[in-house]
Amino acid sequence: MTTIPFDKNRQSVELPGTRRPGQTGIYRRAGNEGALLHFPPSRPHIKTVYDAFQHGLRAMPNSPVFGRRVYDNATKTFGGYVWETYTEVSDRITRFGSGLVHLHQNALGLPSVAQRWSAGIWAINRPEWTIASEACSAYNLVSVGLYDTLGPEAVIYGVNHSECPVVITSVDHVAMLLNDASKMPGLKIIISMDSLQSDIAGPGHAAAGSILRTYAQDKGVQLYDWAEVEAIGAQFGRKHTPAAPSDVYTICYTSGTTGNPVGALIHTHCEAASPKFALKGAMITHGNLISVVAGVELNTPMSSDDCVISFLPLAHIFGRLMEVFMFSMGGKIGYSTGNQLLLLEDIAHLQPTIFPCVPRLLNRIYAKVYAATVEAPGLKGVLVKKALQTKLTNLKAGKGLTHPLWDRLIFSKVRLALGGNVRVILTASAPISAEILAFTRVAFCCEVIEAYGQTEGTGAATHTFTGETEAGHVGPPYSTCEVKLVDVPELDYFATDKPCPRGEICVRGPNIIKGYLKDEAKTKEAIDEEGWLHSGDIGVMEANGTITVIDRKKNVFKLSQGEYIAVENIEARFLSRMPFVQQIFVHGDSLESFLVAIIVPEPETFIPFASKVLRDVDIQPGDVETYRKICKDPKLRKAVLMEIVKTGKDAGMNGYEIPKAVMIETEAFSVENGKMTPTFKVKRHPVAQEYREQLAALYREAHQSDSKL
Repeated sequence: MTTIPFDKNRQSVELPGTRRPGQTGIYRRAGNEGALLHFPPSRPHIKTVYDAFQHGLRAMPNSPVFGRRVYDNATKTFGGYVWETYTEVSDRITRFGSGLVHLHQNALGLPSVAQRWSAGIWAINRPEWTIASEACSAYNLVSVGLYDTLGPEAVIYGVNHSECPVVITSVDHVAMLLNDASKMPGLKIIISMDSLQSDIAGPGHAAAGSILRTYAQDKGVQLYDWAEVEAIGAQFGRKHTPAAPSDVYTICYTSGTTGNPVGALIHTHCEAASPKFALKGAMITHGNLISVVAGVELNTPMSSDDCVISFLPLAHIFGRLMEVFMFSMGGKIGYSTGNQLLLLEDIAHLQPTIFPCVPRLLNRIYAKVYAATVEAPGLKGVLVKKALQTKLTNLKAGKGLTHPLWDRLIFSKVRLALGGNVRVILTASAPISAEILAFTRVAFCCEVIEAYGQTEGTGAATHTFTGETEAGHVGPPYSTCEVKLVDVPELDYFATDKPCPRGEICVRGPNIIKGYLKDEAKTKEAIDEEGWLHSGDIGVMEANGTITVIDRKKNVFKLSQGEYIAVENIEARFLSRMPFVQQIFVHGDSLESFLVAIIVPEPETFIPFASKVLRDVDIQPGDVETYRKICKDPKLRKAVLMEIVKTGKDAGMNGYEIPKAVMIETEAFSVENGKMTPTFKVKRHPVAQEYREQLAALYREAHQSDSKL
């Protein structure tokens, strides 16, 4: 497999002659300054998702590809992994795809050759999810990933917006789809991934299949189970009619901030429309996804010996990207049970070599392992501290991830927490702290690669190199795309900033989506005429060619649990409802699950409030010293926090939108003290930097308060 050498001091380069006023030049990954990658260099025949699976099939026909833990109804437990080979799965893809197309044509009375259409998929990660998706690729259909984390209305919206006549789902969702069938007039067929035979019971199996079938008839919807569709496909087999690289592979719905999701086209032709939801459907083409596979190949060597655990939702692009990459290498995929409490047990059984995850999960693993090792009592804790410090020192000195003594005595046992074989951890969606990143690398003796991107870029923009030991940045561009920074004058970020350029991160390349389904206006807003995706994130181009993300153009960020926060909207709601608050700065950290805040009171209305709380303190107007003193009083800060909580609840805000700790600042934010722009907007990054110690203290305070509950 082709890889590019890693020079930590020169990770991307600016292309000569590409600078323009108001923006940096165009940066590409060092060693890849020529044409951007569209296809994997070592396997250029892989141009679509269909090609990726076919490559794995030809290379490893009798090797395992899909593994699942089988539920034992007698013991009420899951056993070890049971595997299907590439050949077995290929046959299932053909049978299911043939049955799917046959049913669709019969249900709608279509001619033998119909135009492309969409099939919704709604379930936890499982082999049937991917077989359904691969069947869509084999017969040039568009898969639509559905999920209900935003509520059932989001599923209804997705089905209607993408015009899905068929939804393939697990049995636990069938009743909901039938209940709301009248809201989805285009839905004609539901396929249950699980058996609808009434004599079969257990997790994922209906005990009342006949009732569901009768209900479906009443609703005018055809209901089949998976085995029935495969049987129909075996009887009415069809040759594959795979898509072209420019065809849409999938529609991924993304909420962006709040409200209904947006469908990103990963490639199709559609009419413009104005969805009533804020959800956007990103249209991702086959070529989009394969270009990212190519970019991953140049950085992360993998082979047919590799195994990945599938637990990140397949409705999102990161999880599917990892699966397609495994196909392209002839590797294997083990599916988790879907129970987060059993995830580490799943990993122990599977023993994966590749572990894609999100920072929040790594944080939990870190806390669990740290408590059992570093904080262990007696000699064990002393030895682990010594071992950890030695390996961290070696890591910083560039001496690698392993140690002959300490790995044998201590860290070989730590590695068992992730099955014992993990050699690469891929993390995305949010930053991870430097401490946890370094600990993970040395404790599990493996590479940790951080990726940055958006659904609109098929999840790819930048990533850290294999061999990287520093934290805080998100690496250089993928070899499949190029980046530049554009001035954001309203926030005082400029390409001419010293010592390093700053601005909005823009990305261009074959990984950028075709657009948003039925939303030309949103597409033009996100992707300009030259093909640049405007991320909305503010970045710094560091001297070594890596990017550090420092701010959000529209001040929307994600908390550790994945909730998006529109911070200016939250601030506006408090300002409009709390008379004694003159200014409020709400702060979130992607490593934390809640918000904290700094308020600047309006003295005229705040002093009467404070006098009621601190009855033994005489506060006179103009007494600046006393005023500053009382604003630090814990009792008053607690009272202010209670008012904030009450106001938030009365306004119908979500719990994660309400700050859990507050600081009272007596000096107002102003243009003169550098905390506001000339248009009177808070300079979020400078304010966060100036108050970083106080904000950290607020988080500690909130955590301590939670621990006492």
